Amino acid sequence: MTHTPLTLDDRVTGSLIGAAVGDALGGPVEGWSPERIVERHGGRVHGIVGPWYEDWRTARPIAPYHKGDGHVTDDTLMTHALVRVYATVRDHLDAYSVAEHLVPDLMSTPRWIPELEAEALPLQRIFLAEKWIVTRLHYAHADPREAGAGNVVNCGAAMYMAPVGLVNAGNPAAAYAEALDVTGAHQSSYGREAAGVFAAAVAAACTPGATAASVVETALALAKDGTRSAIAAVCEVAVRYRDFESALAPLRAAVAPYDSVGPDYRAPSLGARRPSRLHSIEELPIALGMLLVGDGAYETSVLGAVNYGRDCDSIATMAGAVAGALGGEAAVPAGWAKQVAEASRLDLHAPAAELAAVAREVFDRDRGRRRAHESAFAAMASPR
Repeated sequence: MTHTPLTLDDRVTGSLIGAAVGDALGGPVEGWSPERIVERHGGRVHGIVGPWYEDWRTARPIAPYHKGDGHVTDDTLMTHALVRVYATVRDHLDAYSVAEHLVPDLMSTPRWIPELEAEALPLQRIFLAEKWIVTRLHYAHADPREAGAGNVVNCGAAMYMAPVGLVNAGNPAAAYAEALDVTGAHQSSYGREAAGVFAAAVAAACTPGATAASVVETALALAKDGTRSAIAAVCEVAVRYRDFESALAPLRAAVAPYDSVGPDYRAPSLGARRPSRLHSIEELPIALGMLLVGDGAYETSVLGAVNYGRDCDSIATMAGAVAGALGGEAAVPAGWAKQVAEASRLDLHAPAAELAAVAREVFDRDRGRRRAHESAFAAMASPR
């Protein structure tokens, strides 16, 4: 049986929709342990579920957000915002693109916010680590390339970097470098490093013939310091498992030495989220580990991420983006995608179509720039 090769459009669509669906599935159980998830839902989560607390408007610690029922979170809001920046610039981005385009988008254009069930500025929903971008770039007039220094080190910069990987589809090294430049405006240390590696993983997943194993191999080739060590440790354990249930505890044990947050996600350690060359965010290594457990299959990878708990909306966003790029739109259950789009009042296809068009334009620009460089270099290097 022959299989039709996936197109760029299919991979971009699969990645962005896969990320949004993973985000929506993980949102309602974010912050809890695998044991508490079983207790709350009477077993593992295998699809879209309702909020943790029925009185979500006043419940603590997650009020006032309506997490669940197919609502995407800030991971998807930020991802789509970055797509809009690409749609405006129509070329590679850098830290200045964040200052000139992303910040105004976040603070000046009202949009439907699913978790608030209202139209509001994205700035009113994004987490404090993302509000930092607006504070530093709009109010403090910081150098965009250095604005991320001093911010909490978490997965905030990494969680929305899939578009960078997709614009650089098939070129992981370029995706890594561009994501590091973009996220200099947001974060530093291992949070910024994870952003580069995640973008590279998405770019690698778009390569024809890519597998979960080849994506991880690429990530390890580019990752530095604690991020590389954490990915290596988690993935060495992950290859021993083929179902996420048995992998949950071993993967957590593998990443624990590199995770600064500590065992209680809701009560971080005193050393949590501070710059370090020895630590890593938890989300990316676990996402790649679940990808190996599922051998790249979307449902197993994403449901493993969701049921892992802790920061599982971001873990599932990352796993969903990579698995969606590997398998295309067909890899993402259509029922989930439809329910998330309707519940969140989002057109999940439009950002993908826009980004695929931008990726083609950027490739054409790159080809022209490369040919100009080749011509200039040949003129300089030719013997006189």
